[in-house]
Amino acid sequence: MALHGPIPVSFELLFPYGCYVVGEVQAARDFDAKRETQARDKATGLPIWQVPVMDADPSLKAAQKTVTIKILSEAEPVVPPPLPGLPISPVEFDGLEVKPYVHQATGRLAYSIIARGMRAPRPAPGKSASQAKDAA
Repeated sequence: MALHGPIPVSFELLFPYGCYVVGEVQAARDFDAKRETQARDKATGLPIWQVPVMDADPSLKAAQKTVTIKILSEAEPVVPPPLPGLPISPVEFDGLEVKPYVHQATGRLAYSIIARGMRAPRPAPGKSASQAKDAA
């Protein structure tokens, strides 16, 4: 099989309805370290940050809506500005990869979602930036 390690995936495939930041960016904890330190990616050595996002897919159950995205970055990623009058920020991620693993507590297949960057959504094709802003 040609797959070794994380599986690259596009933002549009993973979040076809978009997603919203619903918490703060935090340093991911290294659970293997003897003292509390920030986790680093084994392949790149980059620090790992994490941010909770809400998937806007209307077909998901409430328990499935919030996921944590891990971001590999030297500097703490900055959350894009929130929507006017709301406490949530629409967001897109670049360089997405999915790492399947077996969850130790349940024995079930689970996924870790890793990104290389976080930014404000791009306007939809055919719309100007002002039209996309007015639609939000």
